[in-house]
Amino acid sequence: MLTCLRVRSFAIIEALEVEFDAGLNIVTGETGAGKSILVDALQLVLGARGRPEVVRTDAEAAEVEALFDLTDQPEALGALRDQGVETDGELLIRRVVTATGRTRAYINGRLATLAQLKEVTKGLADISSQHEYHSLADARHHLSYLDAFASHASLVEEVAQAHAALVEAAARLEEVVTEERGKADREDLLRYQVNEIESLREALESEEALFVERERLRHAEKLGTAAGEAEAQLYSDDNSICGTVSRIAGSVKHASVFDPSLEAMAAQLSEALLQLEDAASELGSYARDLSFDPNRLGALEDQLDRLSRVKRKYGDTGAKVLAYRDQAAEELDSLERYEERLDRYQVECDQALEEASRVALALRSKRQTAAAKLSKAISKELSSLGMGEAKITVELAALEGGPLELQVEGARLSPTGIDHAELLIAPNRGEEAQPLRKIASGGELSRAMLAIKRVLAGLGPASLYVFDEVDAGVGGAVAEVIGRKIHEVAQHSQVLCITHLPQISAYADAHYRVHKEVVGERTKSDIRLLSDKERLEEIARMLGGVTVTDQARAAAQELIRGAEA
Repeated sequence: MLTCLRVRSFAIIEALEVEFDAGLNIVTGETGAGKSILVDALQLVLGARGRPEVVRTDAEAAEVEALFDLTDQPEALGALRDQGVETDGELLIRRVVTATGRTRAYINGRLATLAQLKEVTKGLADISSQHEYHSLADARHHLSYLDAFASHASLVEEVAQAHAALVEAAARLEEVVTEERGKADREDLLRYQVNEIESLREALESEEALFVERERLRHAEKLGTAAGEAEAQLYSDDNSICGTVSRIAGSVKHASVFDPSLEAMAAQLSEALLQLEDAASELGSYARDLSFDPNRLGALEDQLDRLSRVKRKYGDTGAKVLAYRDQAAEELDSLERYEERLDRYQVECDQALEEASRVALALRSKRQTAAAKLSKAISKELSSLGMGEAKITVELAALEGGPLELQVEGARLSPTGIDHAELLIAPNRGEEAQPLRKIASGGELSRAMLAIKRVLAGLGPASLYVFDEVDAGVGGAVAEVIGRKIHEVAQHSQVLCITHLPQISAYADAHYRVHKEVVGERTKSDIRLLSDKERLEEIARMLGGVTVTDQARAAAQELIRGAEA
C-alpha cells in the first residue's frame, strides 16, 4: 500500500507531500490543475524513464519519494529480500531527475540501478491511464489470472511437479544417450588405463624398494670397493684395527690384575672388538656377494620410467594412481552395463512424460472451461460500464518450441502447463479482437482494465490500483456504476482514482483536491485531504460549476448517501 508520496520541483508542483489511506482515494480538481502529474510522479518512482522536461523551471532537479507499507504482502517482502533489500516492512523509493537529464534511484536509502528499481517495484502498482503503464495489459500475467479465477491452484502445482520430474528424467536419459555417442572410444580408453595401471600395481606398491635397488646396481663397483677396503682395514690387513684393539684389550686386561677398576674398561674393549669383527665379516660378505647385473639394471630403469609416466597421467603418487585405476574400473563397469541403464532411464522418462501429459491436459481442459466463463464475466462488466458492444475473449493457445521430450501433443511443456493465455478485446461490434495493449483510447482502456480488475478483484499482484481518466466519455448512470465498481475493487486493494465525475467521487474513502494557483510570476500546484464539509462542497462544485448552489449541495449530499448505502 502506498502510504506517502512526496514531490518536489516536478512540472508545476513546487513541493507537496500527501498521505494516502487504504481503500478508495479520490483525487479531483479543475482541468489543468495537475492531477495527472501525480500519476507521472508515481510512474517515475516505479521505474519510468526520467526526462529533463519534468524538472520545474529554474530548479536543478526534480525529486519524487514514495513510501510503501508491505507488512501485509509477504510475497513482495520475500521478493525484496531476494533482491538484497533490507526492510522492516516498509519500502522507500526515491527518484531524482536533474535538469540535464541525469537520473538517480534510491531503494531504502541505497543507490540502485534502474534495472534494480524496476525489479523491486514490479507488481507494487497497476496504473490504468494514457501513459502505457498497466500490468494487466501484459499478456505474461494473463495465464495466472485465468488460473486464479478458475481456483485450480492444486492442479497447477501438480503440473509444476510433473514438469520438474520429467525434466530430471529427460536429463538422466540424455546423459546416458550422450555416453553412447562416445561409448566405444571411452570404453577402449578406460580399459587401456586400467590395464596399464594394473600391470604396474606391484611396482607402484614397492616403488621405494625399486629405487634403492636401482641405485645399488648403478654404483655396484664403488660399493664393492668401499666394502672390501673397509673389511681389510678392520680385519684382514697386518695392521688391522681389530688386531690393534685386540692388543689394547689384552694389555688393559693384564693391568686389571693390579687395579680391578680396569676390568670394566677391558670388558668394553672386548665388546667393541666383537662388534668390529662382526662388521668386518658382514662387509666382507657384502663385497663378495655384490655383483653388477646390467640386465636387471635395465629392467629397473624401464619399470621406473613407466612408473614416472603413469604418475604424470594419473596422479603424483602411487596411491593416487591406484585410486584413479579404481575409479576408471568403476566407470568401465558402468559403461559395460549401458544397455541396462538406458532401458531403465527410458522407462522412467516415458512414465514421467505420461504423468506430465495427463495433468497438463487436465489443466488445459479446466482452463478452456474457465476461459469461456471469464470472457463472459468481463464482457458483462464492460456492458455495465457503458461498453455494451465490447467483448472480451480469453484466447488459449499451445506453447511453441522446446525439446521433443518436453512436449505434450505438440505443445511445449512448461512449469505452468502447455498453454499460453491472452486477453483480447473488441471495443465495438464488428471489430476484430485485439490484445489489450493495442487499444488506443485511454477511456476504453481504463474501463476495460476496471472490468478485468472487478472480476479478478484480489487475484492480481498489485497492492495499489491507479485509475486515471477512467471516466472519459461517460456520465450519468454509467458513471455511478463505475464509481460503485471502483469502490468494490478498493475492498481488496488500495485504489487511487483521478476523476472529473461527482458520481465516482461520492464513493471516496478519502477525498483529495488538487488546486493550481499563481504566486508572483510562477504557477504551482498543491493537493490536500478534504474534510467532510469540504468534500461536500467539492462534489457540489463538480455538479453545479463555478457557483455552488444549495440545490447542488443537496444533490451532492444525496450522491454521498447513495454511495454509503
